[in-house]
Amino acid sequence: MSEKSYDLLVIGGGPAGAATAYWAAKAGLQTAIIEKKVFPRHKTCGDGLTPRAVHQLSEMNLSQELNEYHKYEGLRAIAHNKSIEMKWPDHPTFPSYGYVVRRCDLDTMVVENAVKEGADFFEGMEAVSPLDKSDLGIKGAMALDHSSGENIIFKAKFIAVADGANSRFGRSLGSNRNKKYPMGMAIRGYFESPLDKEPWIESALDVKDRHGNSMPGYGWIFPVGNGTINVGIGLLSTFRDYRDVNTTHLFNEFALTLPDYWEINPLEPIEPPTGGRLPMAGSVGPKAGQNWLLVGDAAGSVNPFNGEGIDYAYETGRLAASLFAEANAQKDNSILTRYPDLLDEEYGLYFKVARLFAKIIGNPVLIRELTRVGMRSQTLMEWALKVMANLMKENDKGLDEIAYSTIASIVRMVPEQRVSD
Repeated sequence: MSEKSYDLLVIGGGPAGAATAYWAAKAGLQTAIIEKKVFPRHKTCGDGLTPRAVHQLSEMNLSQELNEYHKYEGLRAIAHNKSIEMKWPDHPTFPSYGYVVRRCDLDTMVVENAVKEGADFFEGMEAVSPLDKSDLGIKGAMALDHSSGENIIFKAKFIAVADGANSRFGRSLGSNRNKKYPMGMAIRGYFESPLDKEPWIESALDVKDRHGNSMPGYGWIFPVGNGTINVGIGLLSTFRDYRDVNTTHLFNEFALTLPDYWEINPLEPIEPPTGGRLPMAGSVGPKAGQNWLLVGDAAGSVNPFNGEGIDYAYETGRLAASLFAEANAQKDNSILTRYPDLLDEEYGLYFKVARLFAKIIGNPVLIRELTRVGMRSQTLMEWALKVMANLMKENDKGLDEIAYSTIASIVRMVPEQRVSD
């Protein structure tokens, strides 16, 4: 049985894992990523990158690579036979545009970038179990090389757990999802379309089930720029009949209702649609141990407003890497205990507002009326886009920020069980 040693072992090579590895390697840590799949690999996702995600990718020096993909200007919302087109808002930090990049391309791009920075990447390598788990943390992971069948020991001072929404490794360390928090469910597929380079991603805000009833969540149509569009539906667990929804049937019906201008054949997706579930709003904990941290989807870092997780994966990965680097330099693992509080400071109140929103739209009558009112006002919808994409300006006293701050101040006082750190 072979053995390898590193400063940091990253479990998972998706957005969170690759970003953690990039920033850790850049800080001088000997870093390894182990990923059970072989890249490039497909992932259930809308493929849309918002300005927050684009900013993080630019920070990782990937702006030139992004320019090879489809760039879009904003969102077209459709509901109740109306449509509103909204450009991404101007922001002092984030760009006013996004990209659509298939995850098979995006994740390969980011992990290769981490390798360029000095990280080692082991694909087809599954982290099976923690190594020497104790009150002092873990010493690494036992991994299985799927190509050879060999078990390999990876020893490390620190471990970043980034193995995704159903984090098996995180659960082996005692982390679990708070079931009182919302869970997302999504399904997507690809269709050929002549409008693959549309300047807008499109969101259908009045998704219907097979009986014509309103459902919580939204449908999306994202132009990919390669002759195809990404079509999908995201739902929230706050809907009372959530578990009874047949997502494949709902997807098929949604494809049949797409506006004619997309010119798709709804009966012929390029490949069978795929789906998955997402823990949201920081719903997983504890997020920190003696020498390990959960990042990205493994920590439930998904926005309930819109199901977006890529930007939060990059951001939490960057934060975790900075703490690993500091703990390594100071030879003080207690530095990692700051991680949950730093996450709460950055996302806590925003996610709390989003969780309340998720509960409200679990009522089909409410969501129907909210979208009906919203679609009457361009200004109101532009404000909603800012809030739902988390693009409010810090310390800004504009009307948008004041309105959100007022809502957040009220929500702050609502008692709620916090996920264990």
